[in-house]
Amino acid sequence: MLISENVLLRPYNTFGITAHTRYFTSFSSAAALQEILSAPEQQGLPHMILGGGSNMLFTKDFDGIILKNEIKGITVVKEDDAHIYVKAGAGENWHGFVMDCIKHDRAGLENLSLIPGNVGASPMQNIGAYGVEIKDTFYELEAFNLQSFTTETFDNAACEFGYRESVFKRKYKGQYAILSVTFKLNKNPHFNIKYGAIEEELKRMEVHELSIQAISQAVINIRSSKLPNPAEIGNAGSFFKNPTIAGDTYERLKAEFPHMVAYPVEGGHYKLAAGWLIEQCGWKGFREGDAGVHAKQALVLVNYGNASGADIYRLSQQVLDSVHAKFGVDLEREVNIV
Repeated sequence: MLISENVLLRPYNTFGITAHTRYFTSFSSAAALQEILSAPEQQGLPHMILGGGSNMLFTKDFDGIILKNEIKGITVVKEDDAHIYVKAGAGENWHGFVMDCIKHDRAGLENLSLIPGNVGASPMQNIGAYGVEIKDTFYELEAFNLQSFTTETFDNAACEFGYRESVFKRKYKGQYAILSVTFKLNKNPHFNIKYGAIEEELKRMEVHELSIQAISQAVINIRSSKLPNPAEIGNAGSFFKNPTIAGDTYERLKAEFPHMVAYPVEGGHYKLAAGWLIEQCGWKGFREGDAGVHAKQALVLVNYGNASGADIYRLSQQVLDSVHAKFGVDLEREVNIV
């Protein structure tokens, strides 16, 4: 068990924020995690489980111990005539896992290609893109209870998935470390190409026969054209959630802003495109120092080099305030603030 002190976190968060943690170590099993947490010198210290660091913003140093999840492995646990159940360690890279599924013709995750982060974060956030969410293929996960040191299993219902939500983001925040996630994937694919520009991109690619490989590549092409590579420009992907509003509020706003982008959802509500709202407030391409709003996608806040977490957070608050002032709509940050 090697525990390092005063570790720079810049390599461990995709925003590239310069912050430090008092202690830092990694674990590759539940037993190793328990050993670290049981050590007398760690008693009473704040702790944080870290995956790919792709959905967080460090606004200050962390005065505790950061535990990096390095649990790896991809295995088939069972199958039937229609489905194959694939278990992945929480420390596996998400896009690498999706590519492994596609390589073996396991369908269901192709629309989620090129999303940054690790497998363990996918159910916490109920990640989604292009008409697909994790809850659509999620079967179960194993999580280590950081208080009782027991391993528990959560099925789909127990996770209480919502839009970019699960019990691990609010109800049980900071209480568990996800060890593995099992997905129920399809042997016979059900193609989902109606969302976003997938159909258009497939035509551009001259794809005449649909496949999960083609859809994955289309998604990769679209994401690469619109979103900055964290290796080149620090960012955490979409910084804000798409807000949901009541039907009467939608009708009022639509009358005032006829080009407003919105999609009907359950209960007579509408989901608005947060990026469109932000763009209408003039933020797209904005830059102050090294903190900015991406020039191609207003949902993405970026660090052009040496912005602090406080700089990015302050910019996000200005965006929230301006959207509320113009539309009366409250945006919510999707990124975890530390």
